[in-house]
Amino acid sequence: MTSWFTYLGLPFGAAWFIATLIDILLIAFPVMLAVAFIIYADRKIWAAMALRRGPNVVGPFGILQSFADGIKVFLQETIIPSGANKGLFVLAPIVTFTVALIVWAVVPFQADLILANINVGLLYVLAASSLGVYGIILAGWSSNSKYPFFSAIRAAAQMVSYEVAIGFVLISIVLWAGTFNLADIVDAQKGTVLGVLNGFGFNPLLFPMAVVFFISSLAETQRAPFDLTEAESELVAGYQTEYSSMSFALYWLGEYANVILMCVLNATLFWGGYLPPVDWAPLYWVPGIIWLFIKMCAFFFLFSWVKATVPRYRYDQLMRLGWKVFLPLSLVFVFLVSGYLMLVRVGVPA
Repeated sequence: MTSWFTYLGLPFGAAWFIATLIDILLIAFPVMLAVAFIIYADRKIWAAMALRRGPNVVGPFGILQSFADGIKVFLQETIIPSGANKGLFVLAPIVTFTVALIVWAVVPFQADLILANINVGLLYVLAASSLGVYGIILAGWSSNSKYPFFSAIRAAAQMVSYEVAIGFVLISIVLWAGTFNLADIVDAQKGTVLGVLNGFGFNPLLFPMAVVFFISSLAETQRAPFDLTEAESELVAGYQTEYSSMSFALYWLGEYANVILMCVLNATLFWGGYLPPVDWAPLYWVPGIIWLFIKMCAFFFLFSWVKATVPRYRYDQLMRLGWKVFLPLSLVFVFLVSGYLMLVRVGVPA
């Protein structure tokens, strides 16, 4: 696209800027649209599992309910508590929403459809996603209210705890694929089992790590049964208790954008990403972005299924699972994976 703008006579710098801006919008707008429909799908799945109807009034089958909710919060008044730190109070949801979007820059939708195909894409994902905790901490502290503050402290401990386990899980992936580039990690999953199945998740040595990553992604996005940061029984509504109007909506959008991102990362890191499940030539006729979308929807269904059926953990159980179960388990598998690779891989001659 840059070359096309250059051909039209624009200087290279301006052409690159306009092309990059268009690429960003081509990712950001579909993600925002996907958030609206994924909220609708979430509510419909919960309703079906509880034998209820769910959204069914606004639009055909209630499909426009999310847009109606968005218009409602947009038209509401933004209320800032008198005792709040106004600057940080307004900044906090912006941080959360921005961080939720910037991670998408390195996600490979297809082999040739990546905004920033950098060699350290996986490190970028870890670094950018870990910034999300700042938006939550700022919200809790700046609200000058005890319940949001307690929620922010919980969120900080919870997200840091499970990021440690996620980090060691990703080390196993990097060892097996031999790269931090997300597109190369997807390509490394081609025919990994008997030359037929695409995906590290089909590998018996990496499947436990896929399970750990899935559960940790639930905790990282504060989804049930790990939604201790929004526990209404003791914290009213968590760190966003004092927020209203579009400030609340930004948290709403950021939360679901992170959920979609985690679904995509589960598919990308362990289940072949944009590759078809089976390494069979006719399946490659389907565009890679379609396969990625199908896998993302499958993982989102699992996210909703867990939320609709699994009761909330106590906080001590949450911490115990992260530090006493997932951390040792992921360390053991780093050792097993590295040991196996040392046994089976032949060194490159000098």
